[in-house]
Amino acid sequence: MIVTPSQMKAAEEAAFAQGETPAGLMEIAGAGVASVIRQFFQKPGTLVVFCGKGHNGGDALVVARHLTSDGWQVQLRLAAPVSDLAPLMSQHLESLPNAKVVDEVSTIAGEKLVLLDGLLGTGSAGAPRGVTARLIRELNFLRSHHGAYSIAVDLPSGLDATSGVVNEPCVQADLTVTVGMVKRGLITDSATAVTGRLALVSLPGVSSEEGDSATLLTSELLRPSLPIRNFDTHKGTYGRIGFLAGSRGTLGAARLSSAASVHAGGGLVTLYALREDYDLLASLCIPEVMVQSEDSFLEVLSANHDVLAIGPGLGRAHDADILKIIRESPLPCVIDADALNALSTDLSILKSCAGPRLLTPHPGEMERLSPQNGKSRREWAEEFVKDYPVTLLLKGARTVIAGQGESLVFNSTGNPGMGTGGMGDVLTGVCAALIGGGHTPREAAILGAWLCGRAAEIAIFNCNDSQESLAASAIIENFGAACESLRRGGY
Repeated sequence: MIVTPSQMKAAEEAAFAQGETPAGLMEIAGAGVASVIRQFFQKPGTLVVFCGKGHNGGDALVVARHLTSDGWQVQLRLAAPVSDLAPLMSQHLESLPNAKVVDEVSTIAGEKLVLLDGLLGTGSAGAPRGVTARLIRELNFLRSHHGAYSIAVDLPSGLDATSGVVNEPCVQADLTVTVGMVKRGLITDSATAVTGRLALVSLPGVSSEEGDSATLLTSELLRPSLPIRNFDTHKGTYGRIGFLAGSRGTLGAARLSSAASVHAGGGLVTLYALREDYDLLASLCIPEVMVQSEDSFLEVLSANHDVLAIGPGLGRAHDADILKIIRESPLPCVIDADALNALSTDLSILKSCAGPRLLTPHPGEMERLSPQNGKSRREWAEEFVKDYPVTLLLKGARTVIAGQGESLVFNSTGNPGMGTGGMGDVLTGVCAALIGGGHTPREAAILGAWLCGRAAEIAIFNCNDSQESLAASAIIENFGAACESLRRGGY
């Protein structure tokens, strides 16, 4: 559920009426945010808490107390003198005897520096002023000049929680851990650049029947979609997946998408190659992928498969055959890349396809399918599926998934390192494998987007990759760890 600040306040007041207390919810919120930080930083470092006078600052102090017990060194930058803090705030500050209230942040060479934004909450309005504005600029300077990682509690200070307007100044967060329910402003297009990765910490008794029906993906929602496999299964249980991908100059797309399908649990993966490309593709693909030579891609229409993945690196030389397959195959089809470009020449096909279709465009491909014309990404996606009975996964920094008669879904995982070639090919392979294993196209899009984003996070935070070095193959390598993270309840 996506809510406004006023709806969130009403939900909290209802929880208080049922016996919850501000102090109790603050403790749960702070413990939850600390758990999220542990997911991303398994070894302690230096935590600098930028702390305001309100409950948002209290949440941040509880976070600091929990991380202090893990060995983190804590420095505090306060927006008000200690004597001006509310009693609950003072109580939490007293629980941090080893934390230092500092006038200037001291950095330690070689040690990870994490900045925690607890300056302003959802009740703030307008541009930050005075000391708060100065502290926001200081936080952003530490992030940009000292390589610090910035985490916002509930929302980045300076962001309007209702409209998503980014005021000046505004905290530039790499991760925002929102508390209770997702605030409307966080999922607007304008907010994406300052909210970063989104995580949700739920609060007991805090819920609302009002608000937006759109959903932010969380592990709590997704975990039932990835159960432990039954022992009595075999390769036929997990689907026969057919790929139409790769051509001279873009052979790597075929390798990435088919390999991703194998590592995402596909039972039998077959790549169809035209005879002139067969030798190259057969030598390039991983051994688990069967490469089959054909005179025409149309042969796939009579093959025995459970799902088709069409488009990565395919080229445009066979558009007519690809459009015929999209229209006539009774199987679920994942349509990406050059298959989307072919489809843009005749979208009417989507109104009479013989089977369900999952489209996975990036913004450029989506523009060719249907010009954005000033619409938000959400409006863009929702209007498209009103006209065409497909599942749409619109890729981007905040991937959205839409379908006719279905509530919109926002993905929460990922990082800027995913802005490189091949990521879409991997996602296509993952979604095809999930459909082959029994998921609907919508379920596969939702689960696939979250898992690929989580794999990217694991590659950077748990391995040796950086945002600059991350490659699409790292998503495949860390996909299993992403699955286990979901099963363990990772955020």
